[in-house]
Amino acid sequence: MAAISTLPPQASSSSPPSDKYRGAVVEDLQLPPAFALPSGEAIARAIEMAYERDFSHIPVLDQNRKLLGYIDVASLKARWEAGKANPDDKVAQYMTKFKRTAATPYTIITPSTPLAELEDFLKRNIFAIVTDWDRKFVLGVATSQDLENFVSRRGF
Repeated sequence: MAAISTLPPQASSSSPPSDKYRGAVVEDLQLPPAFALPSGEAIARAIEMAYERDFSHIPVLDQNRKLLGYIDVASLKARWEAGKANPDDKVAQYMTKFKRTAATPYTIITPSTPLAELEDFLKRNIFAIVTDWDRKFVLGVATSQDLENFVSRRGF
């Protein structure tokens, strides 16, 4: 029996190949568990923890564990080494805040998000914070490098 496509011809030619990742989802990346810092953590501790875990970006949380923003570890370390930041300064002083407005909706990336969607998200962002659906827990941080590693491991 022949399969019949239900997509109009122009839709299939203009959309990207949807099977590039063969149905894989974020969970398939096998990301290391994420850690997040409270906004009041000292930057010396933040840098130390980031290098122990080989993280380039660290999510920052408020006292209620709500995502506030992130720390760019390389940038923070450069400021510290240049004498523009003190080891006891709080990460809140140096974090990049997430822009949450009606015009810029928050994109939820979960373990069940297809890798094709993650790839699209990473075209516009440096990294993605992987959370549960309710955004109560930071589960991981995904980067373009994670996608590249996945593809090379799988031989796609």
